[in-house]
Amino acid sequence: METGLGRIADIAKARLKERFTSLAHLINVDSLKACHQGMDGKKAAGVDKVTQEEYEANLEDNLTDLVARMKRQAYKPQPVRRVYIPKPGTNKQRPLGIPAYEDKLVQAALSEILNAIYEADFLDCSYGFRPGRGCHDAIGALAGIIEREPVNYIVDADIEGFFDHVDHEWLMKFLEVRIADPNLLRIVARFLKAGMMEAGVKYDTPEGTPQGGVASPILANVYLHYALDLWFHQVARKSCKGKAFMVRYADDFVCCFQFEEDARAFYQALVQRLAKFNLEVADEKTRIIAFGRKAEETKREQGGGKSDTFDFVGFTHYCSKGRKGQFRVKRKTSRKKLRASLLRCKVWLQRNRSLPAVILMNLMRVKMLGHYRFYGVTDNFPTLSLFHRKTQELLYKWLNRRSQRKSFNLDKFKLFLGKFPLPKPKIYVNIYKLRPGLAGCSR
Repeated sequence: METGLGRIADIAKARLKERFTSLAHLINVDSLKACHQGMDGKKAAGVDKVTQEEYEANLEDNLTDLVARMKRQAYKPQPVRRVYIPKPGTNKQRPLGIPAYEDKLVQAALSEILNAIYEADFLDCSYGFRPGRGCHDAIGALAGIIEREPVNYIVDADIEGFFDHVDHEWLMKFLEVRIADPNLLRIVARFLKAGMMEAGVKYDTPEGTPQGGVASPILANVYLHYALDLWFHQVARKSCKGKAFMVRYADDFVCCFQFEEDARAFYQALVQRLAKFNLEVADEKTRIIAFGRKAEETKREQGGGKSDTFDFVGFTHYCSKGRKGQFRVKRKTSRKKLRASLLRCKVWLQRNRSLPAVILMNLMRVKMLGHYRFYGVTDNFPTLSLFHRKTQELLYKWLNRRSQRKSFNLDKFKLFLGKFPLPKPKIYVNIYKLRPGLAGCSR
């Protein structure tokens, strides 16, 4: 399959108007077996309750039967199992759709095919769920735009319930721009219409693509590529009097403008553009703010005060200065994400405080290092230190609740940490070394 995908990627890059007519045959026993080997066996099972281990017990026969059903068009994905996970720090819950294991394999193979085609089409301003790109690259590109270009206004936008409102008809039209294989398109359509199962009741899915589905990220990128990225690049920015830029990570995006009138005109046009594709702007999460070198200077001339800030991919971005007094965009863990991380830590310690000290502290180290590696970016050391201090306080509190008697005083706790030290805050990512230049959606 790798050879076939490489050939498809080369053709897609060389011939931007090519429509691929023969793709479904790439989903075969070998490609599905490769997808099986890359699956995480710890993931939850779907409606049929079949785990990876159970499927693997008769892997060859299962895959052979699956491919045979696909060839005679008898393969129908099962409904996804709808579950809800809590949003730490709020009373809300996030819905997830868990496909059956067999469907996960097909979606994984499908995703590889779609990635091979569309990676040549996607613009540089898109960073979410793409090979070799991530949120650190997105914030690096955003910092580069604001620091180097005459950016004075930001439209910080968020799409209301994006994954729940993807329009199936529009998505299939977007896919047909590059794909003319009816067999592959049929598989995608069946996934979209498979429905969901909740509390034993099946519900139809006339719109949306479930978060948690293996193919959902690439399908979301295809949808937003045509509904948003190309429109911004070819239409919206060309109507601006000044410069305009966009950086998008999945359904979270930030648009930068030189002039306020361009920012306000874009916002109005954005509402109408998204409505065409059955999407809405989340009003409470979307703002137009003065941000950039000029905004910082204006604040200073008016007697000081803090400039406006905005959140993007888990970081709060704010205007500041570098060591030499030059204008800089800096970032720190957003208050919402910090609070959520500490709440998760609290809940985990509450549930696992009775574990042996060696096991508890080893697991604690892993969790803290994961936090540092994501949030340990340029300028964020103070907030990492705050997370370290608050986590240490939580550890002290819950270790003292392992029994009816208090286990530690502060002196004994310090000795305990000397034996089982927590990892110290560290900056793992220098965004100025990651920065791939200016985002492609620019003027």
